[in-house]
Amino acid sequence: MTRLAMISEHASPLGALGGVDGGGQNVYVGQLARHLARLGFEVDIFTRRDAVELPEVIDWCDGVRIINVPAGPAAYVRKEDLLPLMPEFGAWMACRWEKEPYDLLHANFWTSGVVGADIKRRFGVPFAVTFHALGRVRRIYQQEADEFPDERFAAEDAVVAAADLIIAECPQDEADLRELYGADPKKLVVIPCGFDPAELEPVNRDEARRAIGFDSDGPLVLQIGRLVPRKGIDNVVRGIAALRHGHGLDAKLLIVGGETDIPDAEATPEIGRLQRIAEDAGVADLVCFAGRRPRCELNRYYNAADVFVTTPWYEPFGMTPLEAMACGTPVVGADVGGIKYSVIDGATGLLVPPNAPDALADALAELLLSPERRGAMGRAGLERVRTHFRWEMIAADVGSAFESLLAGNRRSFDAIERAFEGAIVALRQSQELSRPALSAMARTISEAFAAGAKLLICGNGGSAADSQHFAAELVGRFVIEGRAALPALALTTDGAFLTAWSNDLCFDDVFARQVEAFGGRGDVLLTISTSGRSANLLKAIEAAKRKGMVSLALSGRDGGPLARIADQALVVPSQETSHIQEVQIVLIHILCDLIEREVIGANASLSGLTLDEPAVNLLREEMNDAIYAR
Repeated sequence: MTRLAMISEHASPLGALGGVDGGGQNVYVGQLARHLARLGFEVDIFTRRDAVELPEVIDWCDGVRIINVPAGPAAYVRKEDLLPLMPEFGAWMACRWEKEPYDLLHANFWTSGVVGADIKRRFGVPFAVTFHALGRVRRIYQQEADEFPDERFAAEDAVVAAADLIIAECPQDEADLRELYGADPKKLVVIPCGFDPAELEPVNRDEARRAIGFDSDGPLVLQIGRLVPRKGIDNVVRGIAALRHGHGLDAKLLIVGGETDIPDAEATPEIGRLQRIAEDAGVADLVCFAGRRPRCELNRYYNAADVFVTTPWYEPFGMTPLEAMACGTPVVGADVGGIKYSVIDGATGLLVPPNAPDALADALAELLLSPERRGAMGRAGLERVRTHFRWEMIAADVGSAFESLLAGNRRSFDAIERAFEGAIVALRQSQELSRPALSAMARTISEAFAAGAKLLICGNGGSAADSQHFAAELVGRFVIEGRAALPALALTTDGAFLTAWSNDLCFDDVFARQVEAFGGRGDVLLTISTSGRSANLLKAIEAAKRKGMVSLALSGRDGGPLARIADQALVVPSQETSHIQEVQIVLIHILCDLIEREVIGANASLSGLTLDEPAVNLLREEMNDAIYAR
């Protein structure tokens, strides 16, 4: 079973809807978690503890728990002010994660994304994010009214870069992520919000009206959502006024939302602002406020209305138009964001510009004066949402995206495992075969040092780096402090000579030429190669033989010509270049250790090295350490 951690720092499924910070994200997180659990995910929702009575863990429904994170005061904090609390949120979550890890992380909103990016960095878990709103888009439309800190922009950039999967809620959201944030298109997937048929369905309009206490047969326009200025409810009030004054139609506007069940302008300042606008526009008698309503009652409100209206300045998705269509109620919506994706203009409703009350009045008049048109649009809207926007379908799409992400992560883990296993096999195969050759090489090099001779080392590519590494360990020290420097020279370090000679003459001679210059009788040449077929190493050995030097070869595969012409050879029996290189660096370290111990054991006399039983045991320990160091 896949364990999923969802972060929704300010929007808990338990939160009251309709207030300043309680809306679509609360519904999204709760519905997605519930439906993912039905698909087999085990879901924990991490949200900030905002009330003292909340326990740490709540078993919410089958397969879903709500984890209330202690970060900041156990009281309401505006989401605009939450960023400073996120380090505490993340630290607490990380401590819990260490004891109870998850397979996947899904952050909701940008501040949750900040925590998610840090959790990914700490634990390497696959990381998905749904932003629900973007700071740069918000700033374009709200300008100075946007009270989020400017740090939001850089934080969102970092979250976009860190995320492995970004769920855009509509095509406009995807375009904004690409154009304003440079999001990698390969990370993006468009998956909208949804509705639950168990919550929302068509019912008799008259019965619905009686249930909400609306007894009139006259036209009813409905607005449901958070009561904040950007939702454009003032535009709807002015549209109702334009409908009265321009079209001679009186339609009641019922506004559902707010901080309290009973409408209260002090608790919800937007109510007071809208009331003043209604009075100034001459429609105070047409505008009614229902306050905050429990979700179980919303089906009645949607069904009681003739038309549902939502005209925000911008909208990342907009869940309420879907919910209205799920009840067979046509929608007049702003031609922005997700609304223009969910509402098909002229088929399931009408789209109008935001902040255009006259255009809104024209659209309302068109629908209110034509019951047949309203009915056709209502049926079309119902068919559309049932076909494309049920939560079970949305969750299946999100679940598939998550499984693909996990599969990619598993492929990565499999590749890591294969790499480790390949290296271990190569080490084990080399363990027994290498002992005689290592013994002989260590003795040869030690005896040369004892006689005042030196070691020359060369190789190409990664082997060039290994040559320098080996020389540095001998000239400096491998483990034992205070021992004498040992005369080892890597022939791969003189860039001026290497490039000049290979450019002007022949690359095959770059090492042979240096052997001629620096080598002498009794010196040792060590060549390092993965294939044993490098022409410049073969020529270096030929030059060493002419100088009376001893030639050694570290090679791979079948050893190649290098192993056959060298005086001594140690061959790693693997066909994989990477594994040959991995074993060779272990062999080099063993040689360093053996030679260094001989320096100390012989009190710097370097009288010779013999692999007695302790030395054999040392070899075995070195190889076993390398094998089990994974």
